[in-house]
Amino acid sequence: MKNNKASLLPIVEDIIGLDPMMRFAAIIDLKGNISEAIMKEGKTSLKSQKEEEHFCRQVAMRRKIRQQFDKSLGPVNYVHIERLKITQIVVYPKRKTVYVTMEPNMNINRKLEIVESIKKKTAKL
Repeated sequence: MKNNKASLLPIVEDIIGLDPMMRFAAIIDLKGNISEAIMKEGKTSLKSQKEEEHFCRQVAMRRKIRQQFDKSLGPVNYVHIERLKITQIVVYPKRKTVYVTMEPNMNINRKLEIVESIKKKTAKL
């Protein structure tokens, strides 16, 4: 699959459309640059664009750190962070990183269903 920006837009649109409580979806390259991202219509970002870009670079750095433990612990399945104002999920396809946010009051089982859907939709990235 060619991972140009045009081919990534339908993927992030599919991800953001998984549930009405989704807020933001981004596909990030291994250096932390945002390849494609969209905010759910009607939602406002809790971070500035500069903060969002910095956070995405940090996501890439944390991926590299976690990979140091892949041999002893196995690869990361996904990362799930619960905050007071937001839920953050990170999924690691082979050559990209997928970062999404959603409302924190979503049912945990629904969040896990979304993680599995994201993994299926991005398996070839």
